[in-house]
Amino acid sequence: MRMIRVVLAEDNVLLREGVARLVAGQSDLELVGVASDLPGLLSVISDESPDVVVTDIRMPPTGTDEGIQAATWLRQNRPEVGVVVLSQFTAPAYALALLEEGSAGRAYLLKERIAAVDELAEAIRTVARGGSVIDPMVVDELVKSRTSRRTSDLAWLTPRELEILGEMAQGKSNAGIATSLGVSERAVEKHTNSIFSKLGLSEEKDLNRRVTAVLMYLSEPTGG
Repeated sequence: MRMIRVVLAEDNVLLREGVARLVAGQSDLELVGVASDLPGLLSVISDESPDVVVTDIRMPPTGTDEGIQAATWLRQNRPEVGVVVLSQFTAPAYALALLEEGSAGRAYLLKERIAAVDELAEAIRTVARGGSVIDPMVVDELVKSRTSRRTSDLAWLTPRELEILGEMAQGKSNAGIATSLGVSERAVEKHTNSIFSKLGLSEEKDLNRRVTAVLMYLSEPTGG
């Protein structure tokens, strides 16, 4: 069994120790370093070459968005390293900032919900595989904000395309969407390519396009 090497960054001592115990208690996870600020985190990453970084969203030196800064730095310098951001904020802007340069290998979890060992451990495993996890409460905030948002590129989508995007928002694959709507998988693929084109996502990887399109769908008044 291949061990997943994890580095943890958190300035709250109690939370840092708690998360460290959660990680250390998993047979397939190995905690190889800890840090309490952004410079320390970057140093540990350089020394330990982790598979996944679990980081607080706000740390010294500025206490603003160090976790997002670390994720951006990793995307540019160590793109193979996954990132799990821990935050106390449900504001969608933070999650969107994390995913701005792509959703692959990125997770956004709320601190109040990581007491469940399985949730944090599974998020680490998911991003290590290149997947993406967004806390359901953050998605809920996106849904609640729909009514206060202006219509955007979603206005260019046909009713069928909106229907398919709605199915996509439920986490269904193209095959699953085809079964649900009673159409061919080829037809679904054609519609999804049209959706991505109209939303300006044609150049993104498929995983990134689907996550970004769903976030756009959930954040607009026309979405669902």
